[in-house]
Formats: sequence, structure tokens, C-alpha cells
Amino acid sequence: MEVGLLAALRAAVQASGLAWRGAFAVEERDGVPAFTDGRAARTVVLLGFAGSAHWAGFAASDEAHDGAPDPLDRWSRRQIEALARRFDGTGLYPSDGPPWLPFQRWAARAEAVHPSPLGILIHPAWGLWHAYRGALALATELAVERLMVAPSPCATCAARPCLSRCPVDAIGTGRYDWRRCAEHVRSPSGEDCLTRGCRARLACPVGAEHRYEPAEAEFHMRAFLRSRG
Repeated sequence: MEVGLLAALRAAVQASGLAWRGAFAVEERDGVPAFTDGRAARTVVLLGFAGSAHWAGFAASDEAHDGAPDPLDRWSRRQIEALARRFDGTGLYPSDGPPWLPFQRWAARAEAVHPSPLGILIHPAWGLWHAYRGALALATELAVERLMVAPSPCATCAARPCLSRCPVDAIGTGRYDWRRCAEHVRSPSGEDCLTRGCRARLACPVGAEHRYEPAEAEFHMRAFLRSRG
């Protein structure tokens, strides 16, 4: 029964336009909230994007064109809530809080991701070109795949071009000056960063074939500017 449920869930996630970003059996230390009816979550499935292939599903949606705020968040929530209703689960989201749910820690439980010098989690295949749009918590303990451990690609990257490509030196080891970054992106000299994406992120050689297309990159950069006032 669990095997059939897992296969059905995977197929439903694929049909939703989201990517299956790994799953894990819940432990007390994970801090996964209980269901509103008091049941404990037993399995968490992370959902999101991997590379640029999943962008088209959102780009064709009503949310992408209705002019209301937070279109990607609303589209993601709509897809995940539909999965939650179908599989008797509950949706969990990075934007819900405070308190904020520990999505980066959950990601490390589900996939072979590691912190990068930019503060973004790096994946050995997708590089920096991936995102977690939410999670589905289930009261059923599914036989999820065992986490495949892989070293961080950053550990063997001597050049670390991500730390030297920012045109205004807003990024360095252990620091990020978002004010300087936002000021530059808003300026005429920052047009390239606005329309193609962060140069520091683009400099990373890992998963370069999965870089976001210009429309997706600009969408995220404009969302960044709105979030910073």
C-alpha cells in the first residue's frame, strides 16, 4: 500500500508542475509541526523547482498574469494544497512565519545539498539553480529513498569565482551587503544583473547548464527588489 501511495504521490507531484525535491522520515529534532487535528507528521516531502524546466508551468498560470502580489507563492500554494487534499496531508511553506520553518535543515535531510559561500544551498547536479517552494507533510510513514551522501562541490573549488564577480563587491566570505546589491541592481549600471540574474550566482560552474532563463532570472531579481522596499 505504501509503495503504491509513494508512486501515486510522485506522479501527482510531476503533474502539478513542481519537482520532487526529496523526502525524509520525521524525527522529533526536525521540528515538523503536527497536524491541526493533533496527528504527528511521519513523512515530509520537499517540493520546488530544479533548473529552469519547471518555470513554464508557473509562467502559463493565472497567478503569473493576474497582477496580484506574490504570484509564485500563490501558485505554489495552490499546487501543494491540491496535493495535500488528495493525499491527506498538510502543506508547509517557507513564507509562513514567524516562527519560520527550518527548510534549509529539512533540505539537508532530503537531498545531498550543502551551504555555499553565497548562503544558497548548492546541489551537486543542479548547482545553485534550484528552489524549495514548500513541503507536504504526511501522517503516513512512507518508505522513502535513503539519502545519498555526496561531498560539497564547493570543497574542491579553489577559484571560488562566486566571491569575486559581484561588480560592487556586495558579496564576500561570510558577508552579504544587500543594500549595496539592491542599489546597484536598481541603477542603470545594474541592468545586466536585473535582466540576467546575480553575476556571483552565474559565476558558479556547478550545474551551469541548468541556469535560469532570462525571464525567470528577471522575475526573481525584481521580487528581490520589492522585498527590499
